[in-house]
Amino acid sequence: MDDLSTTALVLIGFQNDYFSSKGILYDVVEESSRITGVVENTVSLLTSCAKHFALVVNTPIHFTQNYSELKNPIGILKVIADVGAFKAGSYGAQTIEQLDPFNNIIEVVPGKRGLNAFTHTALASKLKKHGVTNIILAGTVTSICIDSTARTAVELGFNVAILSDCTSSRTPFEQTFYCEEVFPLYASVCESDTFIKHWRGHG
Repeated sequence: MDDLSTTALVLIGFQNDYFSSKGILYDVVEESSRITGVVENTVSLLTSCAKHFALVVNTPIHFTQNYSELKNPIGILKVIADVGAFKAGSYGAQTIEQLDPFNNIIEVVPGKRGLNAFTHTALASKLKKHGVTNIILAGTVTSICIDSTARTAVELGFNVAILSDCTSSRTPFEQTFYCEEVFPLYASVCESDTFIKHWRGHG
């Protein structure tokens, strides 16, 4: 992905309920996020490359107050509803303040209310409109939203890369397992520093 003019950075889950110590689901990804340095590394990536991408999009997940859009949820979606996370307008649903310096670059794509950032959103059409052929993913949760979005992106014909130190999961083991054993089956995996150095070497 040497040509960032055809590459989009897709940000998933960078919201207070996951990444603020006051967030409802902070404890779910805290250890993995701390070890990978997901927020710090993503900010560093944005600082280095944001203006060179064809598109940088943020795909936050939001729910109504009664979670009426969830029909018989199970697993993580049931947990979200049970604990009251990601309610539209709440502190927890807000994008983390660390991304504020890039508000003039990041485009918010609304509508995500499940695991996959393509479902119920205009993400696919927006990417195609901007001539994007390559997608880089950053965010959380690696084993759920990152994985489901990445698989769909591949099936839609995009080349996909996942940044191992700009993503986090429920446990460090899960993070390592997905980055080493699952993602390489259908996508490229690298650290953000490697990506930046490679891009600069070809830029």
